[in-house]
Amino acid sequence: MLPTPRLTGKMSLEEVVKKRRSRRSFRDESLRMDQLSQILWAAQGITEGFKRAAPSAGATYPLDLYVVAGKVEELETGVYHYDLGNHSLSLHAEGDFRTDLARACAAQGFIADAPVSIVITAEYERTTQRYGERGIRYVHIEVGHVGQNIYLQAEALGLGTVAIGAFYDDEIAKLLRFPEGHQPLYVMPVGYVMQ
Repeated sequence: MLPTPRLTGKMSLEEVVKKRRSRRSFRDESLRMDQLSQILWAAQGITEGFKRAAPSAGATYPLDLYVVAGKVEELETGVYHYDLGNHSLSLHAEGDFRTDLARACAAQGFIADAPVSIVITAEYERTTQRYGERGIRYVHIEVGHVGQNIYLQAEALGLGTVAIGAFYDDEIAKLLRFPEGHQPLYVMPVGYVMQ
């Protein structure tokens, strides 16, 4: 179980939007569980009933979040799946995958330095079975909403992130042992930013 997310913060939305930047250098410092909890909730958490923090076409919710954890207090290294219904993490694969993940992201070494990376995957059929080919567009719009929520929540917590789209899809899916049909769309390393 993850800590309960906060519903108020110290910074206004306007301040967070003004400060939001893509950050690519991270300090060698562990994240706290409450920080990880807050980011996952902002990305895909339940806000009321079955409604989530990011909009989804027809409430088809095609996205899943996987956490590649290397340095999070009270959390073993490994790949975790975010269970939004229980606001919890379930271990998907043991070990530190950060260096291999950086390699699969076109050798972007700074990804290995981040204490955690959030990998957003899509199971397109959840949306295309309702909307046909147009559903592909809706999935891509949705991942943009989720990515922006991660950016803004990270900034509000004094952390940084960047949305990575340059990676080898098949390598990441194999490395992180995604279920069949889960296609990676974004890799978002998160951590304390180098000043």
